[in-house]
Amino acid sequence: MSKQKTDRTLFKGGAIVTMDPKVPNLSTGDVLVEGERIAAVGANLQADGAEVIDVAGSIVMPGLVDAHHHMWLGVMRRMMPDVDDLFAYIDVVAETLGAHYRPLDMYLSTKLTAVASLDAGITTIIDACHASRSPEHTDAALGALDDAGIRALHMVGAAMDKQAPTAHLPADLKRLADNWNHGEGLVRVGLFGQLNLDWWKVARGLDMRILTEFIGDLAKLGPEFAEPGVLGPHNIFNHCTRVPEATWKLFADAGVNVTVNPRSDALFGFDDESFAYQQAIDHGLTPALGIDLDTAFGSDLFGEMHALFGQQRAAMRYRRFRGEESAPRPISVEAVLKAATVNGARAAGLEREIGSLTPGKQADIITVRTNGVGVFPVTNAIGTIVQAVERADVETVMVAGEIRKRAGKLVGVDVAKLAADVTASRDYLLEASGYRPDLFGAAAEAAA
Repeated sequence: MSKQKTDRTLFKGGAIVTMDPKVPNLSTGDVLVEGERIAAVGANLQADGAEVIDVAGSIVMPGLVDAHHHMWLGVMRRMMPDVDDLFAYIDVVAETLGAHYRPLDMYLSTKLTAVASLDAGITTIIDACHASRSPEHTDAALGALDDAGIRALHMVGAAMDKQAPTAHLPADLKRLADNWNHGEGLVRVGLFGQLNLDWWKVARGLDMRILTEFIGDLAKLGPEFAEPGVLGPHNIFNHCTRVPEATWKLFADAGVNVTVNPRSDALFGFDDESFAYQQAIDHGLTPALGIDLDTAFGSDLFGEMHALFGQQRAAMRYRRFRGEESAPRPISVEAVLKAATVNGARAAGLEREIGSLTPGKQADIITVRTNGVGVFPVTNAIGTIVQAVERADVETVMVAGEIRKRAGKLVGVDVAKLAADVTASRDYLLEASGYRPDLFGAAAEAAA
């Protein structure tokens, strides 16, 4: 992917949302970038020789962090928009189509999701890959992330279909750690390990983060998980719906990371009025937001922010209506944006590097236009970001000082070629599997 990088860039004259309580927001201000890092945030900054990006009438803010996304599903976009049965979903995406994935399909799906995410202002993704069929598949996914120029934590996990080979795991983690988890590269590797403690031990020996999808109805933590050192900040638990109180206490005591997916948790009926996001907050944790899957949704966090705001308020007000006088307060737009930035950075283990416009941190920065008919006039900047801004309003995207979207257009991406390649990949998978989705149907059916 082509790169546009200067030694110094000055975002000039915008409304600045820092997401750092020690760095004040500014109604009109500047952000100076030097190399890969933020050098200064302030009013009327002087930066001789810097490339100046005029952001008057725009909001400058940290890049969004998608804390859970199965990027390998990119070619299956909206294939199952109404599915509410987890096992029917697995039968299609894993047993039927996923079983035929080549490394090429892995590359194209991951590349598509990465590029679409950058277009929507997402600068970092935790890539939950439960489709690591071989070292070659993993290398293809990592190559796609690297080519796209997005910051990513790629979580290597066994493929979900029953016939998938797993002999290469967890041994391949050592090779991957040696190749990717060093220096200051944008792409790193972790383990999508579910509750396999033998795999966890290998990952911990390599100082990797460990991802587990956790739905209280389907999984339980045995006493071995309460042993000292088993759980900690290196763990990421996703969904965390209908989790018993004892487990929440264990999570809180260990300081694990929690990620929630408001739209897919509702799609599959995982959550209830106890609401996983709120449970995490109530136990002193810092839940982050993930998109989860493209088989029903799009690669943007704006939809997740809308869903989180609406679902939390509905659930908490229902509890209050039912008579719980101590029910938690309605969520604020600032808390929603924190889940999509600061909390996501923490889940990825990058809270010292990204998530806020803090001098010294990596320059993962986006700007959003406010002159759209659905956006102006701006009377509350954070409310505008959370409730009004959409993908089309994202004007500039910078990752580690490199511009990936400029003037509303992706930089260095041949969208027409990507579309042709992705369509060919999808058609190959449909032909190889015999699966026939209905273009206008509510649900697709496999070919007889």
